[in-house]
Amino acid sequence: MSQTDDKLKATVREKYAGRALNVVQDGCCGGDQSCDPITADLYTESEAAAIPEDAVRASLGCGNPSALAELKPGEVVLDLGSGGGIDVLLSARRVGPTGKVYGLDMTEEMLALARENQRKAGVTNVEFLLGDIERIPLPEASVDVIISNCVINLAADKDRVLREAFRVLKPGGRFAVSDVVVQGDIPAEIRRNVELWIGCLAGALEERDYVAKLTRAGFVSVSLEPTRVYRASDARAFLAQAGLDADAITPQVDGKFFSAFVRATKPAS
Repeated sequence: MSQTDDKLKATVREKYAGRALNVVQDGCCGGDQSCDPITADLYTESEAAAIPEDAVRASLGCGNPSALAELKPGEVVLDLGSGGGIDVLLSARRVGPTGKVYGLDMTEEMLALARENQRKAGVTNVEFLLGDIERIPLPEASVDVIISNCVINLAADKDRVLREAFRVLKPGGRFAVSDVVVQGDIPAEIRRNVELWIGCLAGALEERDYVAKLTRAGFVSVSLEPTRVYRASDARAFLAQAGLDADAITPQVDGKFFSAFVRATKPAS
């Protein structure tokens, strides 16, 4: 791993550790999610009511993969970058007592929060793991479904993440993640900005590149379904907070970023 990759990973870990500590110490998420065009209104009232409030507060996702993945009772699920555990806990209810859900995260503070949320929820078919999504600590062909929620964008080596996802899936297993995707070229200033990378924007793969990487990893039946398109007005606050010229850049990114549900399958043989 290069020094640049190491620095990015350390920055991401620090940001998410801070998020977890804010939830635990202050009972808040450090920002108003209801006004965030990426994280707002992703879960139904009944879903939010079924899990501890701290799991909702800690969420930094861009979709609701546990709902879109069409999980079945008895399946084994892995959530890449599980954070405070919101998607793990929701998935655990969908797969039922005969199924199991693993949550993988590299941030010890988030894992501590997730395990406390698991305790509060009284969910037993869950196991949280400390580790890196580029080196998944599970054996080959051990899970039925991989989910993730705006985390693959944070990885410096996305090809390795997708190869690892392919490795741990059983034959016929499903890759079903929510991620931010970009359509076409975007300004270099955004790609270079670490703060926007942490926010899932700068690290967004171009949609054709996402398909190509999944295909190279061995997946078939690859598809991207847009779930929310971000307009220039949505991007303005993110760009300004990063110290960029929002007036100059927003016309260049209008409608190019969108949340997508990314599906793919590991061949059955």
